[in-house]
Amino acid sequence: MTNSSGECSFTDIDRLAKTVQLGISIPTFILGLVLNALALSVFCCFWKKQTKTSVYMINLALADVLLLLSLPLKLYYSIRKAPGLLCSFIQSLYFVNTYGSIFIIVCITVDRYICIRHPFEGRAHQSPKWAILICGFIWAAAWLCSSPMYVFQKKGDLNCFYNMSQQAWSIPIIVSVEVFGFLIPLTVMVFCSAQNIWILLNHKSQVKKKVEGSSSLRVIIINLVVFLVCFTPFHLALCLQCLVRQHVIEDCSLKQTISLFIQVSMLLTNLNCCLDAIFYYFAAKEFREKTRLKKVIELCPVFKPCAT
Repeated sequence: MTNSSGECSFTDIDRLAKTVQLGISIPTFILGLVLNALALSVFCCFWKKQTKTSVYMINLALADVLLLLSLPLKLYYSIRKAPGLLCSFIQSLYFVNTYGSIFIIVCITVDRYICIRHPFEGRAHQSPKWAILICGFIWAAAWLCSSPMYVFQKKGDLNCFYNMSQQAWSIPIIVSVEVFGFLIPLTVMVFCSAQNIWILLNHKSQVKKKVEGSSSLRVIIINLVVFLVCFTPFHLALCLQCLVRQHVIEDCSLKQTISLFIQVSMLLTNLNCCLDAIFYYFAAKEFREKTRLKKVIELCPVFKPCAT
């Protein structure tokens, strides 16, 4: 749909997107905040011995909470003009915690892979010190990489998340975000998850049948599926929006569809904050099962709980 001046109009698309955002973001905010606050209290207060995995999970829950806290500001300032510095900070907070979550999830997957692939070495290196250093590096790198948010903001009477300059959509920047922020983490996730699944399936015959009810495979599969569902659409939408900004895509109806898609895909990214709680539940359940099945698991070192 074009307006009277012949330009492509996004008024109806933005109105529909804002309605969908309200309908999904409010339940996501409430449920995610409750679940992650509960998770943080459990990780910090009830886990007597901190391990690498507990450090990663605490940082993941913290990233989810901070992202959730940015949602009300994101919704409010998507319809009203925010002061320039505040708008940049909100955008930065949102993307820092999105990519912080991505890399912490990758760290949990890699840690699990090491423990399953090399169980004895994994059990011998369960000090949380390295995990603390890695998480500190992730947070520092994420904040540093978010600095363009303060540079590429358009001047004028525009709303947050709709005010990035053309420079922000340059091909080198988008390619860097896609490669380092998604494709490399995705490759690591798929490789480690596939290896974990293969090893666990291959060793099932070596343990009693009761161990087959362990949630080890569920944890791995759910973690990978949540990652794919939450982060793939958003990064695909970024590529498409880049093509629009580079004038590769000129069709008005296609531009409108991409505009709606990128806003809906951000809602899927936000849902990760709630879906992570499923991972926490199954990880905790797996730990309980491993504790109950200690004698059985001793028959097969690959099932020994080195990460939880």
